[in-house]
Amino acid sequence: MSKINLYNTLTKKIEPFVPNVEGKVNLYTCGPTVYHFAHIGNLRSYIMEDVLEKTLRYVGYDVKRVMNITDVGHLSSDADSGEDKMLMGAKREHKSVMEIAAFYRDAFFSDCAKLNIKTPDVVEPATNCIPEFIHMIETLIEKGYAYVAGGNVYFDTSKLDNYYVLSNQNEEELMVGARDDVEEDSNKRSKTDFVLWFTKSKFDDQELKWDSPWGVGYPGWHIECSAISIKHLGEHLDIHCGGIDNVFPHHTNEIAQSEAYLGHKWCNYWFHVLHLNDSTGKMSKSKGDFLTVSLLESKGYDPLVYRMFCLQSHYRKPLLFNYEVLDNVKAAYEKLKKKVASLDKEGELQPEKMNPYQEAFVQAIGNDINTSQALTVVYDVLKADMNDASKFALIEQFDQVLSLDLTLEKQEDTVDEDLAAYVEEKIAQRKAARKEKDFAKADAIRQELLDKGIEIKDTREGTTWNLL
Repeated sequence: MSKINLYNTLTKKIEPFVPNVEGKVNLYTCGPTVYHFAHIGNLRSYIMEDVLEKTLRYVGYDVKRVMNITDVGHLSSDADSGEDKMLMGAKREHKSVMEIAAFYRDAFFSDCAKLNIKTPDVVEPATNCIPEFIHMIETLIEKGYAYVAGGNVYFDTSKLDNYYVLSNQNEEELMVGARDDVEEDSNKRSKTDFVLWFTKSKFDDQELKWDSPWGVGYPGWHIECSAISIKHLGEHLDIHCGGIDNVFPHHTNEIAQSEAYLGHKWCNYWFHVLHLNDSTGKMSKSKGDFLTVSLLESKGYDPLVYRMFCLQSHYRKPLLFNYEVLDNVKAAYEKLKKKVASLDKEGELQPEKMNPYQEAFVQAIGNDINTSQALTVVYDVLKADMNDASKFALIEQFDQVLSLDLTLEKQEDTVDEDLAAYVEEKIAQRKAARKEKDFAKADAIRQELLDKGIEIKDTREGTTWNLL
């Protein structure tokens, strides 16, 4: 098993990755809040997390990856103020919250499929886990880490020795605000305390409400990831991923509540992807118009051009988006695809000539997921003194991580009747699963079809499909 070095936000340095259990990796990634389409800035994080997962698998680890779907509880400010984002989406489109969640959940996974982002092993909507949230909150109250005030339940950050262990912030900095997250809440004992459970005192028109020991209400956003991770991955987490804007307060609060609940260290490595910026700054849905995968497609870009655009930069550097650079990447991608397609795949492999490039690729990608350096190895292979069959085999191996379809030939869209009948039956099964709110089964069906090279897409007119 090859050595992997990762930058750890917790320790602020690059260090060797050592899992809790030899050969196995418990990996958790923060999922989308499904109130709108994902913009390409959001998707940069998911692309790089996908590369991380595939790197770990490539070098021999047995990876279990879990991701949540936030369909309740995420307010317009990450620190417990403003309106629920799901309710905002429902009002915007005159639909129910669950209709909004289902539509944008499917849109998210459709975008992921176009970008060759693997669906996590477990995808869990927050609304499936209300009993787990309540149990965790009850335990935190029993242990003295949480209190009830004004009908809401708050986590008491004063009980911690180092609340800012991940973010290195301090209370003076918070007084001027991190993002838009400082709002006076008279119920809080300290301004850094955060809500674990809201009751009806916080909202009048909230659509999703559940009974709890503290009254009818709904969970705070931060409790979701902790409870879902512990439910599926146990008490010891190897790597937790997310965008850099999750560091504070979201991931800081996750550490606080998880370690208070468990009584020991929870997660060893924190992996954060920096922002994608445009000429006006960080991309954000709050700006109104924003760039989506569908918009790029409408302008003639293969979504994998955007994936390559992301891979050409390191995940810990801010990335500036503009169409001129994307055009250059498009030209480079198409040239690379043609070069690989021109290789003669027949012939005996030359292991002695392949080995140095295999080692160089692992060294590059294992050096804190240096995708730019890994792409350089691909180009080095094409220029190498070895036969075409060996070059093609190497690039096919490397594309298990890069996922740029470098060795995949475009197939004609000819479909036989048996295949069509099979796909339509799977679509019907998925529709039935979604109706029963069995989203795990619905996701499994989508992944089963993807594994067979079939993409499904949910539209307002119904579900369509095509061969990839």
